[in-house]
Amino acid sequence: MTILKFLLSFTRLLLFIFVTLTILCLLLLTNLFYKSNSKKVERGILFRRTNIRILHYILGSKITVYGKEPVDSGLIISNHRTYFDAIVILKNILAYPIAKKEVSNWPLVGNVGKETGVIFVKRDCENSREETRNHINTVLKNGFSILNTPEGTTHKEPTTIRFLPGAFMLAVQLGVPVIPIAIDYKDLNDAWVGDDTFIPHFLLCFSKWKTEIKVSYLEPIYSNNADELIIATKKEIDEELIRFRKEWNSIN
Repeated sequence: MTILKFLLSFTRLLLFIFVTLTILCLLLLTNLFYKSNSKKVERGILFRRTNIRILHYILGSKITVYGKEPVDSGLIISNHRTYFDAIVILKNILAYPIAKKEVSNWPLVGNVGKETGVIFVKRDCENSREETRNHINTVLKNGFSILNTPEGTTHKEPTTIRFLPGAFMLAVQLGVPVIPIAIDYKDLNDAWVGDDTFIPHFLLCFSKWKTEIKVSYLEPIYSNNADELIIATKKEIDEELIRFRKEWNSIN
Protein backbone atom coordinates (compact mmCIF):
# COMPACT_ATOMS: atom_id res chain seq x y z
CA MET A 1 0.00 0.00 0.00
CA THR A 2 1.41 3.40 -1.01
CA ILE A 3 1.57 6.33 1.39
CA LEU A 4 -1.24 8.15 -0.44
CA LYS A 5 -3.51 5.10 -0.29
CA PHE A 6 -2.78 4.68 3.41
CA LEU A 7 -3.56 8.32 4.09
CA LEU A 8 -6.84 8.00 2.19
CA SER A 9 -7.95 4.87 4.05
CA PHE A 10 -6.75 6.17 7.44
CA THR A 11 -8.64 9.45 6.95
CA ARG A 12 -11.74 7.46 6.06
CA LEU A 13 -11.32 5.34 9.18
CA LEU A 14 -11.12 8.46 11.37
CA LEU A 15 -14.20 9.94 9.68
CA PHE A 16 -16.01 6.59 10.02
CA ILE A 17 -15.37 6.63 13.76
CA PHE A 18 -16.18 10.34 14.18
CA VAL A 19 -19.47 10.23 12.25
CA THR A 20 -20.63 7.01 13.91
CA LEU A 21 -19.79 8.28 17.40
CA THR A 22 -21.56 11.58 16.70
CA ILE A 23 -24.72 9.85 15.48
CA LEU A 24 -24.61 7.44 18.43
CA CYS A 25 -24.27 10.28 20.94
CA LEU A 26 -27.17 12.17 19.35
CA LEU A 27 -29.29 9.03 19.48
CA LEU A 28 -28.49 8.35 23.14
CA LEU A 29 -29.14 11.98 24.05
CA THR A 30 -32.51 12.21 22.33
CA ASN A 31 -33.55 8.80 23.68
CA LEU A 32 -33.56 10.32 27.15
CA PHE A 33 -36.92 11.85 26.21
CA TYR A 34 -38.49 8.45 25.38
CA LYS A 35 -39.56 5.75 27.83
CA SER A 36 -40.62 3.02 25.42
CA ASN A 37 -37.75 0.70 24.45
CA SER A 38 -39.47 -0.19 21.18
CA LYS A 39 -39.67 3.49 20.25
CA LYS A 40 -35.99 3.91 21.09
CA VAL A 41 -35.04 1.04 18.81
CA GLU A 42 -37.24 2.30 15.96
CA ARG A 43 -35.58 5.71 16.25
CA GLY A 44 -32.24 3.94 16.39
CA ILE A 45 -32.99 2.28 13.04
CA LEU A 46 -33.72 5.68 11.48
CA PHE A 47 -30.52 7.14 12.95
CA ARG A 48 -28.62 4.10 11.64
CA ARG A 49 -29.90 4.72 8.12
CA THR A 50 -28.72 8.34 8.30
CA ASN A 51 -25.33 7.20 9.55
CA ILE A 52 -25.01 4.60 6.79
CA ARG A 53 -25.86 7.07 4.03
CA ILE A 54 -23.18 9.49 5.25
CA LEU A 55 -20.63 6.67 5.50
CA HIS A 56 -21.17 5.66 1.88
CA TYR A 57 -20.10 9.14 0.77
CA ILE A 58 -17.05 9.01 3.02
CA LEU A 59 -15.97 5.53 1.92
CA GLY A 60 -16.39 6.08 -1.81
CA SER A 61 -19.03 3.41 -2.40
CA LYS A 62 -20.35 3.07 -5.93
CA ILE A 63 -23.46 0.90 -5.66
CA THR A 64 -25.32 -0.42 -8.69
CA VAL A 65 -28.83 -1.54 -7.72
CA TYR A 66 -31.04 -4.00 -9.61
CA GLY A 67 -34.69 -4.59 -8.82
CA LYS A 68 -36.94 -2.81 -6.36
CA GLU A 69 -36.28 -2.54 -2.66
CA PRO A 70 -38.74 -4.68 -0.66
CA VAL A 71 -41.75 -2.83 0.67
CA ASP A 72 -43.54 -5.54 2.64
CA SER A 73 -41.94 -7.16 5.67
CA GLY A 74 -40.34 -10.57 5.45
CA LEU A 75 -37.16 -12.51 6.03
CA ILE A 76 -34.41 -10.92 3.92
CA ILE A 77 -31.77 -13.47 2.96
CA SER A 78 -28.42 -12.34 1.59
CA ASN A 79 -25.14 -13.97 0.68
CA HIS A 80 -22.21 -12.89 2.84
CA ARG A 81 -18.91 -11.37 1.70
CA THR A 82 -17.90 -8.97 4.46
CA TYR A 83 -19.09 -6.97 7.47
CA PHE A 84 -19.81 -4.17 4.96
CA ASP A 85 -22.73 -6.15 3.43
CA ALA A 86 -25.23 -4.91 6.00
CA ILE A 87 -24.12 -1.30 5.53
CA VAL A 88 -24.92 -1.64 1.82
CA ILE A 89 -28.20 -3.50 2.17
CA LEU A 90 -29.54 -1.34 5.01
CA LYS A 91 -28.82 1.93 3.21
CA ASN A 92 -32.48 2.20 2.21
CA ILE A 93 -34.17 -0.67 4.05
CA LEU A 94 -35.50 -0.43 7.59
CA ALA A 95 -34.75 -3.90 8.94
CA TYR A 96 -33.41 -5.69 11.98
CA PRO A 97 -30.18 -7.54 11.08
CA ILE A 98 -29.17 -10.73 12.87
CA ALA A 99 -25.54 -10.99 13.98
CA LYS A 100 -23.50 -13.43 16.00
CA LYS A 101 -23.24 -12.64 19.71
CA GLU A 102 -19.49 -11.93 19.48
CA VAL A 103 -20.14 -8.79 17.42
CA SER A 104 -21.89 -7.19 20.39
CA ASN A 105 -18.49 -7.01 22.12
CA TRP A 106 -16.76 -5.17 19.27
CA PRO A 107 -15.78 -1.59 20.19
CA LEU A 108 -18.16 0.99 18.70
CA VAL A 109 -19.76 -1.47 16.25
CA GLY A 110 -21.28 -3.47 19.10
CA ASN A 111 -22.48 -0.32 20.86
CA VAL A 112 -24.16 0.97 17.73
CA GLY A 113 -25.73 -2.42 17.05
CA LYS A 114 -27.31 -2.60 20.49
CA GLU A 115 -28.95 0.80 19.99
CA THR A 116 -30.12 0.33 16.41
CA GLY A 117 -32.04 -2.93 16.29
CA VAL A 118 -29.35 -5.54 15.68
CA ILE A 119 -30.47 -8.92 17.03
CA PHE A 120 -27.51 -10.72 18.55
CA VAL A 121 -27.77 -14.50 18.79
CA LYS A 122 -25.52 -17.12 20.35
CA ARG A 123 -25.94 -19.86 17.77
CA ASP A 124 -24.82 -22.74 19.99
CA CYS A 125 -27.26 -21.82 22.78
CA GLU A 126 -30.84 -23.10 22.50
CA ASN A 127 -32.18 -20.46 24.92
CA SER A 128 -30.60 -17.69 22.83
CA ARG A 129 -32.07 -19.14 19.64
CA GLU A 130 -35.52 -19.36 21.26
CA GLU A 131 -35.31 -15.72 22.41
CA THR A 132 -34.29 -14.76 18.88
CA ARG A 133 -37.28 -16.55 17.36
CA ASN A 134 -39.66 -14.72 19.70
CA HIS A 135 -37.97 -11.39 18.97
CA ILE A 136 -38.16 -11.95 15.21
CA ASN A 137 -41.86 -12.80 15.45
CA THR A 138 -42.51 -9.51 17.26
CA VAL A 139 -40.46 -7.51 14.75
CA LEU A 140 -42.31 -8.99 11.76
CA LYS A 141 -45.70 -8.35 13.38
CA ASN A 142 -44.66 -4.71 13.79
CA GLY A 143 -44.09 -4.42 10.04
CA PHE A 144 -40.29 -4.56 9.92
CA SER A 145 -38.11 -7.04 8.06
CA ILE A 146 -35.31 -9.26 9.35
CA LEU A 147 -31.93 -9.43 7.59
CA ASN A 148 -30.10 -12.75 7.85
CA THR A 149 -27.02 -14.28 6.18
CA PRO A 150 -27.58 -18.05 6.41
CA GLU A 151 -24.15 -19.00 5.07
CA GLY A 152 -22.92 -18.26 8.58
CA THR A 153 -19.50 -17.04 7.40
CA THR A 154 -17.83 -14.88 4.76
CA HIS A 155 -15.98 -16.28 1.76
CA LYS A 156 -14.66 -15.63 -1.77
CA GLU A 157 -16.46 -18.46 -3.57
CA PRO A 158 -18.15 -17.39 -6.84
CA THR A 159 -21.57 -18.55 -5.61
CA THR A 160 -23.16 -19.22 -2.23
CA ILE A 161 -21.98 -21.98 0.06
CA ARG A 162 -24.26 -24.16 2.20
CA PHE A 163 -27.21 -22.33 3.76
CA LEU A 164 -27.99 -23.10 7.40
CA PRO A 165 -31.68 -24.09 7.54
CA GLY A 166 -32.76 -22.27 10.71
CA ALA A 167 -33.92 -19.03 9.07
CA PHE A 168 -35.92 -20.87 6.42
CA MET A 169 -37.60 -23.10 9.00
CA LEU A 170 -38.54 -19.96 10.89
CA ALA A 171 -40.01 -18.38 7.73
CA VAL A 172 -42.23 -21.45 7.31
CA GLN A 173 -43.28 -21.41 10.97
CA LEU A 174 -44.19 -17.72 10.85
CA GLY A 175 -45.73 -17.85 7.38
CA VAL A 176 -43.61 -15.00 6.00
CA PRO A 177 -41.87 -14.73 2.62
CA VAL A 178 -38.14 -15.04 2.04
CA ILE A 179 -36.78 -12.00 0.19
CA PRO A 180 -33.46 -12.87 -1.53
CA ILE A 181 -30.77 -10.24 -1.99
CA ALA A 182 -27.54 -10.80 -3.92
CA ILE A 183 -24.51 -8.64 -3.16
CA ASP A 184 -20.98 -8.68 -4.50
CA TYR A 185 -17.86 -6.53 -4.83
CA LYS A 186 -15.78 -5.97 -7.94
CA ASP A 187 -12.54 -6.41 -5.98
CA LEU A 188 -12.46 -9.96 -4.62
CA ASN A 189 -10.08 -8.80 -1.88
CA ASP A 190 -12.93 -6.84 -0.32
CA ALA A 191 -14.19 -10.14 1.10
CA TRP A 192 -13.39 -10.54 4.79
CA VAL A 193 -11.94 -14.02 5.20
CA GLY A 194 -9.38 -15.93 7.22
CA ASP A 195 -7.73 -14.18 10.14
CA ASP A 196 -8.47 -10.63 8.99
CA THR A 197 -9.21 -8.17 11.77
CA PHE A 198 -11.38 -5.10 11.37
CA ILE A 199 -8.90 -2.20 11.14
CA PRO A 200 -6.31 -3.82 8.79
CA HIS A 201 -9.10 -5.05 6.53
CA PHE A 202 -10.79 -1.64 6.55
CA LEU A 203 -7.53 0.12 5.64
CA LEU A 204 -6.94 -2.31 2.78
CA CYS A 205 -10.47 -2.16 1.33
CA PHE A 206 -10.96 1.59 1.50
CA SER A 207 -7.55 2.62 0.21
CA LYS A 208 -9.22 2.58 -3.23
CA TRP A 209 -10.79 5.79 -4.50
CA LYS A 210 -14.06 3.93 -4.99
CA THR A 211 -15.48 0.55 -3.98
CA GLU A 212 -17.71 -0.92 -6.69
CA ILE A 213 -20.65 -2.96 -5.44
CA LYS A 214 -23.64 -4.60 -7.09
CA VAL A 215 -26.88 -5.36 -5.23
CA SER A 216 -29.92 -7.14 -6.60
CA TYR A 217 -33.30 -7.09 -4.83
CA LEU A 218 -35.18 -10.20 -5.93
CA GLU A 219 -38.84 -11.15 -5.77
CA PRO A 220 -40.20 -12.62 -2.51
CA ILE A 221 -40.44 -16.41 -2.35
CA TYR A 222 -43.37 -18.11 -0.63
CA SER A 223 -43.41 -21.75 0.45
CA ASN A 224 -44.47 -23.92 3.38
CA ASN A 225 -41.41 -26.13 2.86
CA ALA A 226 -38.03 -25.00 4.23
CA ASP A 227 -36.01 -27.16 1.81
CA GLU A 228 -37.83 -25.66 -1.16
CA LEU A 229 -37.14 -22.18 0.18
CA ILE A 230 -33.42 -22.94 0.51
CA ILE A 231 -33.16 -24.35 -3.02
CA ALA A 232 -35.10 -21.50 -4.61
CA THR A 233 -33.25 -18.79 -2.67
CA LYS A 234 -29.81 -20.20 -3.44
CA LYS A 235 -30.70 -20.46 -7.14
CA GLU A 236 -31.88 -16.86 -7.36
CA ILE A 237 -28.84 -15.44 -5.53
CA ASP A 238 -26.31 -17.65 -7.36
CA GLU A 239 -27.64 -16.61 -10.77
CA GLU A 240 -27.19 -12.96 -9.84
CA LEU A 241 -23.67 -13.49 -8.47
CA ILE A 242 -22.63 -15.20 -11.71
CA ARG A 243 -24.17 -12.37 -13.74
CA PHE A 244 -22.41 -9.71 -11.66
CA ARG A 245 -19.00 -11.30 -12.19
CA LYS A 246 -19.58 -11.73 -15.94
CA GLU A 247 -20.49 -8.06 -16.26
CA TRP A 248 -17.36 -6.94 -14.39
CA ASN A 249 -15.14 -9.32 -16.35
CA SER A 250 -16.53 -8.09 -19.66
CA ILE A 251 -15.50 -4.53 -18.80
CA ASN A 252 -11.91 -5.40 -17.87
